[in-house]
Amino acid sequence: MTFDEMDETADSGDTLTKRDLVTRISKETGFTQLDVFAIIQKALDGIVDALEAGKHVEFREFGVFEVTQRKARIGRNPNKPEDVVHIPGRKVVKFKPGKRMRQMLAAKQDPS
Repeated sequence: MTFDEMDETADSGDTLTKRDLVTRISKETGFTQLDVFAIIQKALDGIVDALEAGKHVEFREFGVFEVTQRKARIGRNPNKPEDVVHIPGRKVVKFKPGKRMRQMLAAKQDPS
């Protein structure tokens, strides 16, 4: 299944949900939706476990997930600029798209 095929078959409007993906893969492979759901969930759990362990998760041509540390910073309430809010540093998951995904997204950009 390609990104284009997923885009054309998404049942949830502009969002492809896990449920949409399970249904699509189940129809294409003949596996039950419960089996497909279990496989997808195991894959997602594996990604989360690897990120928790501090590893990078790389899928060739798709992209790389990694955990990065955001620095602590000071924010301000736009309605009351004199109010200073201290925002603590935290870990966040960063995704860097792979070459093939970047090319596909660039090809789909509107010329406007």
